[in-house]
Amino acid sequence: MTNLLRAMGRGLALLLGALLAFASGTWGALALWYQLPGGVAMRTLGAALWAGAALGLAAVAMLRRAWWPLGAYVLMYALLLTWWSAIMPRNDRAWSDDVARLLGGEVHGNVVTLHNVRDFVWRSDNDYDARWETQSYDLDHLVSADAVLSHWGSKAIAHAMVSFGFDDGRHLVFSVEVRKRRGQQFSSIGGFFKDFEAILIAAPESDLIRVRTNVRGEDDYLYPLAISRETMRALFVSYVHTANQLAVQPAFYNTVTSNCSTVVYRMARHLDPGLPLDLRLLLTGYLPGYLYKIGALDHRLTLDEWNAHARITEHARASRPDQDFSQAIRAPGAD
Repeated sequence: MTNLLRAMGRGLALLLGALLAFASGTWGALALWYQLPGGVAMRTLGAALWAGAALGLAAVAMLRRAWWPLGAYVLMYALLLTWWSAIMPRNDRAWSDDVARLLGGEVHGNVVTLHNVRDFVWRSDNDYDARWETQSYDLDHLVSADAVLSHWGSKAIAHAMVSFGFDDGRHLVFSVEVRKRRGQQFSSIGGFFKDFEAILIAAPESDLIRVRTNVRGEDDYLYPLAISRETMRALFVSYVHTANQLAVQPAFYNTVTSNCSTVVYRMARHLDPGLPLDLRLLLTGYLPGYLYKIGALDHRLTLDEWNAHARITEHARASRPDQDFSQAIRAPGAD
């Protein structure tokens, strides 16, 4: 019985070691693929050499029952992590037009002045009128905050934004976005490997929401948040501080730890440290359930009723260029 337990223990240890080696080896190969300089050929060669070395050491360890390959692999991995830790985010790349400028702002009493507010007129992803403006907002006239979710594929995944409304009819959306370089395509896997910096965009709904519904074919939902004006104001100012911080201290976008919803969650926790963590902060398509749970959605409607009332896609697509977009998506009888 003792020998059987020992054998099972050795087998389990070998299995765990093999899984750890496979996971770390795969991570290393992908890190080299996404971050080695020199183009596709160099990245392919680097990833292939790493995978070959890892497999070779594993084969020697198993065939010769030796321990030195483990030490060699640990040293190799330590060198990889040293190189990885030296890769820092930057603000001085050749950026795509829609993320070319960094948002910044000043808060003077009740008035917030924002620089580089984006106000593009989109006809397609490659055809647009680029406009960047300086705008001022009086927080005493802030009257609403809406969570906006934009679905592009899986029901479980959506891009999350917050739109602030003022009593003069203006709406300003804040959105944490991937800051792509010219010609770069988004990759959720690349988001784990320092392939993108993060940027905070502020824009009217006719830009940030309309480009998703009317140009990219996404499906959008708007949820009015049941929060106080004081909380709205604090969240708005928190966005300004986040933008200013990103301007002087760039950060990488991460698919899990630093994305459109986790950044908002961290800001909101400064206002309410008791906000609970929840898997729906990662599976952002289910974020309305989290908002309902914490009381940020009015409980006079059920969650299913909110989801039915919140869809704005058809109203957005039916809006005319000369129409007030924010009014159009909030028209009575919305989806």
